[in-house]
Amino acid sequence: MEHISEILTTALSRYRLAQDTSMTQIWDIWEEALEKEIAANAKPDAFKDGILMVNVSSSAWMHQLRFLEAGIVQNINKKLGRPMIKQIRFKIGKILG
Repeated sequence: MEHISEILTTALSRYRLAQDTSMTQIWDIWEEALEKEIAANAKPDAFKDGILMVNVSSSAWMHQLRFLEAGIVQNINKKLGRPMIKQIRFKIGKILG
């Protein structure tokens, strides 16, 4: 059996831009790359040219996550196995998932 994320990544890579499949990879590892409370209050929204846009649940979380940005980038890139994310931009937005 094959995990659905592998099937989707393969299928999407045929029909979507590379940055879209990169976003799929980020979603796949998001929960395990971050502390549970952070992952519950911040979700990836878009990715382009090494910049990850992340929706956060409040201005307090946005403020806190700015201080943690370097560590978050490091953790995500480590889980991805390559330095894909260079910077994170946080914005207040809808938290899905």
